[in-house]
Order: sequence, then C-alpha cells, then structure tokens
Amino acid sequence: MARAPRQPTSERPPNGKSERERVVEAFMALLGEQPIEQIGYAAIAARAEVSLAELRNAFGTKLAILAAALKDIDRQVLGGIDADMAEEPPRERLFDVLMRRIDALAPYKAAVRSLVHSAGRNPGLAFALNGFAVRSQQWMLTAADISAAGPRGTLRAQGLALLYASVLRVWLRDEDPGLAPTMSALDRALARGQRFAGLLDDVCRIPACIGRTRPRRRREPDADTIAA
Repeated sequence: MARAPRQPTSERPPNGKSERERVVEAFMALLGEQPIEQIGYAAIAARAEVSLAELRNAFGTKLAILAAALKDIDRQVLGGIDADMAEEPPRERLFDVLMRRIDALAPYKAAVRSLVHSAGRNPGLAFALNGFAVRSQQWMLTAADISAAGPRGTLRAQGLALLYASVLRVWLRDEDPGLAPTMSALDRALARGQRFAGLLDDVCRIPACIGRTRPRRRREPDADTIAA
C-alpha cells in the first residue's frame, strides 16, 4: 500500500510569520539557551515548526541564519532613523544610532552573551562575527550620515566594530533600566575613537559630550558612573 504523501509544514498556520522569520526567531531563542556549536539543525527546525527540507532551502548554515538576524537588526535601526537628529553633530548622530541598535538587540541579549562566550574560544567564529559586525557598522555609519564608502570607509567601519564590541560587553552586564553604564561606556568609547589611527577622525573631533542632554535617550549617566 502506497504511503500517503506528507503535507509540507508550510501549510501549517504560520501565526502571521513567514518561514524565514520563524527560523530566525527559533535560532536566536536556542542561541540564548546553549552555545552555537551545540545547536543542531533538527532542533532549529522543530522550534520553528518547519521541515528539515524547508530549513535547508531557506538557509545553508547556522551562520547564514545569524546573518539574517543581524540584517533584521540593521533594518530595524535604519527604519527608525530620527529626522530631528539631522542637525546634530556627527558624534551625536552616531551615538543615537548605536544606542538604537542596542535597543534593537535587547530581545536577544542572552543570544549575544552566548555568542561572545563562544567567540572567545573559537577564532573562526570570532572572525566570522567580525565580518558581520563590519558590514553592519557600515550601515550604522551611513545612518549617522558619516561616509562608509571606499577603503577608508571600510577601515572606519572596522574601527567602529571594535569600539562597539567593547560597549556591548558593558551592556551585557548592565542591569540599569536606563542603561546609564552603557551610555557612559559608549560616550567614552567614541572619545577614544581617535586612537584608532584617525579611523573615526571626523567623528571624534567633536568635543566630548558627556553631561549634555541627549535627544530621545532615557536619562544621562550619573556622576558616579561617568567617574568610574
């Protein structure tokens, strides 16, 4: 007796989310629970409620799924650009964009923490993550109306990726609802940007702005945080 053909999982109610969205969400949720090297494709498919064939058709590797998740973060930040920031100095614009990126990463904080730990013991993963970070920071620079074109733009994005990674480590420990330690760390990092052999020169020539009111941020770092 012939076996009845299996109905494709794409016919299941998707709860308003595409197959791609479900896979990305499933992967990021799993990443928050265990290291990336321990996540299997079967677990991703099961969590996303797709077949292995559908998963393979959508993504070839776990890094491809991660790249898709980061692309979504980029799009979220770029879609929320504040037109009122256009008249602000470059450093203010960049500060606003990078804090918006941290806001967008908030639902994936556990996943980011997991990636940081795994990258610390896996040079290949660290190299791949750096490539993703540089590409994203090219978009963040552009969002802040700072040139990311050409070799100089690529170097500027690399410097910003390293700078932002240091801020993310503070954010991962930051339990303040207002993110005052993270905001202070970003301020200090931008101030130190001039040490990247001028890679952020046109940003970091702007005078340090700790203590100024920042548009649309939660609250300023307090004096104790700034002095730390």
